[in-house]
Amino acid sequence: MYSITDLKTATKFILNGEPYQVLSYAQKKLGRGGSIVKVKVKNLISGNVMDKTFQGNEKFEPADLSRKKAQFLYLDGNSAFFMDLTNYEQFEISLGQIGEAKKYLIENAEIDILHFNGEPINIELPIKLTFEVKEAPPSVKGNSQGSVNKSVKIETGATVDTPLFVNIGDKIVVDTRDGSYVERA
Repeated sequence: MYSITDLKTATKFILNGEPYQVLSYAQKKLGRGGSIVKVKVKNLISGNVMDKTFQGNEKFEPADLSRKKAQFLYLDGNSAFFMDLTNYEQFEISLGQIGEAKKYLIENAEIDILHFNGEPINIELPIKLTFEVKEAPPSVKGNSQGSVNKSVKIETGATVDTPLFVNIGDKIVVDTRDGSYVERA
C-alpha cells in the first residue's frame, strides 16, 4: 500500500477502482496537523487529468499494470492502431487515452502497451526518440547572441524548439516527456 508521501511523479496507483499516474507532486507541512499532498493525476483509462488533494494517513493500492511490446501501425480518426508482437493480433486505443504521446508515434515503432485487467489502456513511449526534421526556417547570420532557438517540424508533425544549427533532413533526439530537444542524432 502507498501512503500519501509515496505519490511521487510517475507513480501509478488505484483510485476509485481505476489506474492513475501522478504527473506532478507537491507536499505541504501543516504545523502540528501533519501534511497534505497536492497531485496532478491522469486517469490511464480515460486520459482525463485532474488535481487532487490528499491528507493524513490515506492509503492507496499500487496499480497492477502489465507491459507488452507492440508495433504502432497507424492513426485513424480518433484511434491509434497497434499489433501485438507475440500473437500478431491488432487492437486500437483511443487518442483521448494516449493524450500528448500521439505527437511522437512513428509508423512501425516498437512501444510498450500498458494493460490493466488484461485490456490495453495506454502506451508508454521511450524517454528519448529520434526524429527527422521536415521543416525548419533558415538561420539568420548574426542572430546568435545568447541562447537562441527556432521551431522546427519533425516527421510526425509535432514542433520542437531547437538550436539554430538544426536544418531540414537532420535527425534529432527529442525527450518525449516534455517535447524538448536533447541533441543531434
